[in-house]
Formats: sequence, structure tokens, C-alpha cells
Amino acid sequence: MNDFSTLVGGIAGDGINEAGLTVARLFSRLGYHIYMYYDYPSLIRGGHNFSLVRASRQKIAAHMDQIDVLIALNQETIEKHTSRLKDNSFVIYDADKVKLDETKHKGCGLAITQILKEADAPAVMKNTCIIGGYCKVVDIDWSVLEDVLKKHMPKMLELNLQVARQGYDQAAELCHIDRRADHADSHLDEQDQKPLPIINGNLAISLGLIKAGLGAYVAYPMTPSSGVLDFMARYARDFGLKVIHPESEIAVMLMAQGFAYAGVKAAVGTSGGGFCLMTEGISLAGMAEMPVVVVMAQRTGPSTGLPTYTAQGDLHFVLNAGQGEFPRFIVAPGDAEEAYYWAGVALNLAWKYQVPSFILTDKIVSESQYSFDIDLAGDLTSELKELAEQAPLLWDGQGEYKRYRCTETGVSPLAFPPQKGQVIKTDSYTHDEGGITSEDTQITRETSDKRERKGQFLAADLERYETVKVFGDEKSKTALLCWGSNKGVCMEAALKLGLRVIHVLVLSPFPERKLKSVLQGVERLLAVECNSTGQLAKLAGFYGIEIQDRILKYDGRPFSVEDLLRELGRVLA
Repeated sequence: MNDFSTLVGGIAGDGINEAGLTVARLFSRLGYHIYMYYDYPSLIRGGHNFSLVRASRQKIAAHMDQIDVLIALNQETIEKHTSRLKDNSFVIYDADKVKLDETKHKGCGLAITQILKEADAPAVMKNTCIIGGYCKVVDIDWSVLEDVLKKHMPKMLELNLQVARQGYDQAAELCHIDRRADHADSHLDEQDQKPLPIINGNLAISLGLIKAGLGAYVAYPMTPSSGVLDFMARYARDFGLKVIHPESEIAVMLMAQGFAYAGVKAAVGTSGGGFCLMTEGISLAGMAEMPVVVVMAQRTGPSTGLPTYTAQGDLHFVLNAGQGEFPRFIVAPGDAEEAYYWAGVALNLAWKYQVPSFILTDKIVSESQYSFDIDLAGDLTSELKELAEQAPLLWDGQGEYKRYRCTETGVSPLAFPPQKGQVIKTDSYTHDEGGITSEDTQITRETSDKRERKGQFLAADLERYETVKVFGDEKSKTALLCWGSNKGVCMEAALKLGLRVIHVLVLSPFPERKLKSVLQGVERLLAVECNSTGQLAKLAGFYGIEIQDRILKYDGRPFSVEDLLRELGRVLA
């Protein structure tokens, strides 16, 4: 089997996300690469939730619309997703709640309600029971499921194993299907590859920040960034972190800068609506030269928009947030490995250049699950060691301390209170080298020039990083231009069609020279984005890069592989 997709559907409260993760872990144990997309409305209970788990022999970071197995915990799942089924797809369902009469596809109904009642098990265990049956249907050995449950569901383990086994045995009795004979190409052979950990982008960002020396995380929870706060809070003691949930996003930004003033590396997390409240604090960071990292996870706007769905609509907001002119670093990782590596780099560049630093993600990167290969994430350890030797630039203790001393690079030496005999001053007003408020014209120009020099040296420093990546056929005269979460789907579509992919990772300072270099030989450039205006296309156009076509999706959902292939077929025709 080269590729296998499973959809698990039900209502919020059925444990659909955990059920999808269990399926993902089963395939991971067999040596497959995993990508899992989780779709849910902004409801605590009810509504239609589904997890779409894709397993492949190759590295993947996108989902397929068509599925091989549908796991239905309610009738709505059948109604909404029958169109995804292929001719040889299989449906496994809760026979107490679902009828399969109107579909031509093979199915197996399990008496889940009766199994749970006899075992005196809680209703949420219905997903454990049906996944037991799923394993039998797709020919995954019981021992694999048993190991996965022991590792990931230690709470009420015996009861989970009991209901899973009953689901497995009942499927063996009721589901008379020979998977090998039915379609041999989808038999789940174990791969000659060690299982990789499965993590989402929020967890990868958290680990990258911690690896880089994070000391404090401050956030007001807001989907889809809340997973970072949850992880940091759960493991604060293990990593020696200060984790704080203040009363508002205004307080979040100011508190993080308070940590920075005291010499503690801090990060904050939010989405567009929360970031609106942080923008005044971002301007303060620009003038006061306070290093701070912002995890900005995009969702559909404007305003509340679609709180639990995705978009790439905030690029220009983040590029221009805050009044006045000051440098900033912005990176948009496209998968878990990039999220891990660049989170660490973002934190240390913020401290090296004393600027606000942004990790710009979206619901897809933040909440999707990926097989995480540390070898593909880049050598963050050596990178951080090198940065640690340069950042932060600390005061040598000689003479009078001047917080904003003018230097060749624009970066002033830092000192943190308490410092005997010295005043550590910071200022949001235009100020002189000592941090004393001034309205002098020369000082105003000098402070502006100082900030500009920092931006120039930051841009020069980034020349040694892979800020733009190229995939696919590098000789193709047609290329896809993308950023963030569209990396995976563009790579896969390009592979099928023989195209080139240009993935822009760093968006500020914009890598103009590198981008123009990798575009050599491209005659037709297509921007692929999840917004309605082509925000990267507009940014590239500012630097004289011409975009011939735009493929835009802005309904809150990501591109599937079929989506993009269909649109490319239309445009290229």
C-alpha cells in the first residue's frame, strides 16, 4: 500500500480528535508517514467533527478528499462524507445509531452501545470500541492496537482494552471481508522504517522555543494557538518555565516585555483578534528595543470570522502592525519540522537584534498532526550554540551604562536590573542613548537610523539561512509560489505535474535576492494561497516579481491534493 486515508466522524464530545490520533499512531507503528487534518466547529458539544488521517510511504503534509475507510459514530457522518468513498471503500459504523441502507459500499455495523453497556464503560469509549473493529477490518494485528492503547491511554486502560477487544472480535464475526483479496494494493504491509513521533505544529513550536532557552510564556487562550499555552502550562515545572494567563492580550504583550526587561526570554501566543489588542505593545517593543516572540496562528476573519477554521489572511497585518517604522522578523513554517527549527531561531534572533519576532502559522500548521523527523528539522542544537555566542549582546560593566548606545549594527548592549550603581532605563518616547526622553531633531533622526541599521544587519544575517526553499522539478518553467501550510500540498501537486515549487519561509526582512535567484528560468509563476487577495503575491509584486496567475482558497478549509490538482488543471489548460 502506498497511500491510505481514514475519516473518523461524530460529534464534539465523542473524542473524535483522540480517535483520529489513535488511527494515526497505529499506522505510525507500522512505519508509515502520517498527516492528520482535524475539522470541528466552535462548539463545546454537538456539531459535526471529523479527523482525516492519511498514511503514506512518503513524507506528506496534505490530505486527500477520497478515503479508503469511513468510521461513522453517527448518521450525519454518513450523510456528509459518502461522496468521499471510492468504489472499494469500506464503512465501519455504530449499528445502534447509523443505517447504511442507501450506500452501495461494503460496511460493518458494530453493536457499540450494547458493548459499552455490558462493560459499564463511559460513552466516550465508543471510539475505542469502533477502532478495535477498524483494526480487524483493515488487517492491523491486535497486538499493535494493544501496544498503542497501553502507551497513549493509560487511564482506565483495562476497560479501554476490554471494549476495543470486543469491537475487534465482533468485527471478525460480522465483517466478512478479505482485505487482501478485495484490493491487494491497499494491504497494510509493515514498512522497513522506525515509527516517527506524531506531533502538531503547536507542540513543535513549543519544543523549539524551549530548546532555544525560553524562560516565560504568556498568553490569553485563542484558537488555534491555545495548544502552545496548554503544553507550556502542563510541563512548566519540567522545563523551569514561568507560564502566565493574564486578563487580556494587552496585558500579555506588556507582561512579556516586562520579562524581557528583566533578562528572561519570553514568548506570547494569539490569533488575529487577540493580536489586534497587542499592536500598541508591538510598537512599544519597536521603540524600547525589547525582544519578544509572537506566535501568531491565523484563522478566518475579519473579526470573529470562523474561529476554528483556517486562513492566510493576516500576513500584511503582521508586516505592518504598530505605528511608526521599526524592523521585525517574520517566519511562516510549513510543517512541524520547520515549526520546531524556526521557533528556536526566531527566539534567538529576537534577542540578538532586540526586535519583535513573529512565528506566523495558521490552523493547519498549528493543529494538524505530522510524522516528525528530527533529522529533517535542521541542526537546531549547533545553530543555537552559534547564536548563543552572539546573543544577547551584554554590557561589559565598564563606565556608565547607556541602554541605547549607538553602535555600528544598531544593537545596544543589554543590562538587567538590579545592577549596582547603574540605572537600567527603557522608554517608549523618542530618547537619547541613556534613555532620556527627547524631542531633539538630531536625536530623532539618530534613533530612527539606529533601528534601520538593525534591520539591515538582520537581513544580512539571514543570508546564511534557507529562507526560500525549492522543491519539485527545478528545471520546470512553471512554478508554484507558496508560503506556510500550502507547502505540502504544492509539493505533492508539483510532483504529479512536473512543476517547480518556490516556498518562501521568511517574510520579513523579505528575501528579495534569494527569491529572484531561484526564479531564474521561470516563465509562469502561480501564487497558491488561502486568502482572497493573494497577499504573498502582492508582497512579491512590491519587489518587482510578476505573478501570472493566482489560485486562492478562502472558505476556511485548506487545499486538498485533489483541490489543487483540479485548479492547476483549469489554470494551466
